Amino acid sequence: MSEAHDRLAQGLVEAVHAQDFGNTPDAWRGGTAVDAFPSIDLALVDFSRASGPRWANVLFSREHPQGLVAEIGSDAGAVRNVRFDADLQNAQHESVAWLPGADWSGLDWTPIDAARGSARHRFVAPYPASLLKLMVAVGVGLAVDRGLCGWPAALEPMIVVSDNDATDDCVALLHRVGLLAPARDNLLNAIFAAWGLSTLQLNDTTPRGGWRNADGAGVGHIHMTAWDTVRLLWLLDSRAPPAPWLAPATATLQAATRDHLHAVLARQQLDEILSSGSLRGVPGWTGGLPDAPRYAHKTGTTDNYASDAGIVRCDGRHYIVCALTSLGRRYAPPVATGPAEARAPAGAAQESSTGRCATTWRLPALGGAIHALMMGTTP
Repeated sequence: MSEAHDRLAQGLVEAVHAQDFGNTPDAWRGGTAVDAFPSIDLALVDFSRASGPRWANVLFSREHPQGLVAEIGSDAGAVRNVRFDADLQNAQHESVAWLPGADWSGLDWTPIDAARGSARHRFVAPYPASLLKLMVAVGVGLAVDRGLCGWPAALEPMIVVSDNDATDDCVALLHRVGLLAPARDNLLNAIFAAWGLSTLQLNDTTPRGGWRNADGAGVGHIHMTAWDTVRLLWLLDSRAPPAPWLAPATATLQAATRDHLHAVLARQQLDEILSSGSLRGVPGWTGGLPDAPRYAHKTGTTDNYASDAGIVRCDGRHYIVCALTSLGRRYAPPVATGPAEARAPAGAAQESSTGRCATTWRLPALGGAIHALMMGTTP
């Protein structure tokens, strides 16, 4: 890696350490601190420099509490030194890897991308939660480009308020047009792989639109990593330079389709993970990244997971960021009461934790630290 990439990676490592994630209270442990360092997969591409883009991917977990810097070549290709193992669910549809006291040595891990199974470091990739809807949206864009459908009404609510019923409709649409299949061998996965994004996978969804754990999909079946997610967003960013890891003739999305998807992301109403405008006024409020539309993004939260990824264009800066974490709603501060409960955006109930932080305030604080780093200042 060049010196510019190295400096960015070090800045991200320091930003994570500054949030003291190892002392995050866990409601499932009675409010005591986490029993193992949480998993954080953080990637960023900075387009603001006249000398060209710089990028970094840093990873933290119980196995890498001090942080692991991913090796990425000068073409911004795939991570070279990390094997990404798939998340797991048990027969009760629990995210077994994240239960209090979970013993990872007794779990049966498999790599997301078998071709990278020999990498010298292992990182268990947290389930992306509703960030997976970004992959669904790109699939819809591909279907539009191929003349297989028009833009469905369900696309907007799926992204801007993370509506799960709308997601069912979009997943069912992708089955009808042949981009998804009940098996793991589906065309959308193959397209992502052809774009060099082999850890982006929508596996085992159903023709009726099922994508959750109970449908035989969800945790352990649907995968994303921060670096490949950032590079997917790179392909949606009309102001970004051409993707250096792809051959010039590689077909991606048509310009109008790319711009439509970016515009939908910019109408995001759930600024509550790396950004926090949706929660302004909630006790303990902590500022984060700029809110939409300056941050065109998608979030995801469950009890076990919190994720956020998008494109920032703000104050002369232009960058793409993604964080996938094991820091879900169980790590949020206690529920607030009173007027703050009315401040969540309309229609957000399926994804937002009304009247409270959707996760630990440490994640928007990390977002604020990242933006300060991008602005060339300190928090």
